[in-house]
Amino acid sequence: AAMQVWKPKKQYENLSFLPELTDDEIMKQIDYMTSNGMTPCLEFEPDSNLGYVDRSFTSGASGTPGYYDNRYWLMWKLPMYGCTDSSEVIKEIAACKAEYPNAMIKCIGFDATRQMQVAGFLVQK
Repeated sequence: AAMQVWKPKKQYENLSFLPELTDDEIMKQIDYMTSNGMTPCLEFEPDSNLGYVDRSFTSGASGTPGYYDNRYWLMWKLPMYGCTDSSEVIKEIAACKAEYPNAMIKCIGFDATRQMQVAGFLVQK
């Protein structure tokens, strides 16, 4: 059976196919972001059933192609402008987990020059 049938599954952010990252692994990712001039920021989705991108095209008010549900997550506080210490981000991740234990949480990196998100990964699924 060389041909297989595609089986839909929930799609998450970058690195979501990996097992949960340890704090040390998260810190290495954050160190990479900050050493490349990115500003770390945390986003979360309180309902872990909604943290994936829904590509059904039929949900929501528009029901048109190109409409994806669950693209936007809540921001945890403000972006951590000027942060160069990954342990500070780990503390904020812990605070977010304490406040929303069942939430999906991701760390994203903003590029000030391009004024957009250029990196991101899940820290809690």
